[in-house]
Amino acid sequence: MSEIAVQPPNPKTLFGHPIGLYLLFLTEMWERFSYYGMRGLLTLFLSKAVIEGGMGFDKANATLIYGYFTGFVYLTPIIGGWIADNFIGQRRAILIGGITMMIAQFSLGSGLGNVSVYAGLLLLIIGNGFFKPNISTIVGALYPQADPRRDSAFTIFYMGINLGAFLAPLVCGFLAEDMFAVKEGDTIISYGFKYGFLAAGVGMMFGQIMFSTLSQRFLGDVGKAPSVKKKDKDNPEAEIPLTKEETDRLKVIFIVVTFVTFFWAGFEQAGSSLTLYTDEFIDRHIGSFLVPTSWFQSVNPLFILLVGPLFSALWLGLAKSGKDLSIPVKMSLGMFLLGIGFFLMIGAVYERAMIAGMGPQDAIDASIKANIWWLIGAYFFHTIGELCLSPIGLSMITKLSPIKLVSLLYGVWFLSPFVAQIAGGYIAAYVEELGAFNIFALIAGFVILAGIILWSMSGMLVRWMHGRG
Repeated sequence: MSEIAVQPPNPKTLFGHPIGLYLLFLTEMWERFSYYGMRGLLTLFLSKAVIEGGMGFDKANATLIYGYFTGFVYLTPIIGGWIADNFIGQRRAILIGGITMMIAQFSLGSGLGNVSVYAGLLLLIIGNGFFKPNISTIVGALYPQADPRRDSAFTIFYMGINLGAFLAPLVCGFLAEDMFAVKEGDTIISYGFKYGFLAAGVGMMFGQIMFSTLSQRFLGDVGKAPSVKKKDKDNPEAEIPLTKEETDRLKVIFIVVTFVTFFWAGFEQAGSSLTLYTDEFIDRHIGSFLVPTSWFQSVNPLFILLVGPLFSALWLGLAKSGKDLSIPVKMSLGMFLLGIGFFLMIGAVYERAMIAGMGPQDAIDASIKANIWWLIGAYFFHTIGELCLSPIGLSMITKLSPIKLVSLLYGVWFLSPFVAQIAGGYIAAYVEELGAFNIFALIAGFVILAGIILWSMSGMLVRWMHGRG
């Protein structure tokens, strides 16, 4: 007997959107609090000496481990999406993923040695695979296919991601680098990393309790049944072969995923090379207060929260007026803006070189610091670029995917950051060998070139979208 949803989502709306969107917003907020709280500490935790409370890896290996870990975090959503589509449904997958990630954070924070650390990282990879593609699928399922609110909804949802990402480094970073750290003046003798990881686990627990207790009330039966089992009246497409139009749309998804890989390889330097550069070469003093390095992971999400509502209103206004930009054009703009951000980091390198009276490759003295505003400016342009690309990509999957493949294709979307994170780990590992100037310049050049190529292909891609671009 087919599993057919009998209870629709709550019909109430808030700011023009279903009330269920805001439950998903808060659930994702707590999950991202958990993930980004951990991520903001991970490179420091790996690279600091054992006597300082870290793992004692050199910087090159620390950034490679970081790259592979964050890469595989984005690979497993393909598997988790397929399992949800075919066997367990999105809601059950979110529950499994959330509980697994909560256990993972407590394992990282247990202080039981290397085994507990590696087990925690592995469980995070598995849990994220179940959680990440399926919550995005439910967001799209709240709206009819041609609903003009969809891009706006994903921008609102994206703000939930970034509210968690903003709060997490402040809380977890404060616990690890201040409250439970042992200091002599501004110098940290020993970090309290485990307390930051434990706080991340508590955040994950809050999110799962909320989702489990409120999802039926606000979401009805949306996401409870596996997509490929929704047959007959609920989904007559489930057993029909893909049409020519659907095949064209799948081609668009795969082409766009290929191009945005360049964006993510640069963007995710925030957790590796930019974190290490900030720790050594950025003047982090505000008056007499030394800003913890991990707190800079909150700058990007803070800008998302400040600018995100403007972009949500912009996309909705353009859509209603018939002047909306196509998906490929929006994503091309995102790549251009990321490149501008890295040009500002080149400015930071040059400032240090001018102070030292050396070439940009030679200023290696960590006592010579660049102005903090270079970094803030870079994060600002990265943020605007992200708003042109990431929430639009999430919305694109729901627009272009056949119903029976939505969660699986969300996994394909996350293939891009999988490749990018690993590539980014290798890029960061070469910073000391090639120099920050060369790395920042190469990233800026490649991502802008990719944006130009994608822009030039936009007409063809829009035709292949067959009215959904």
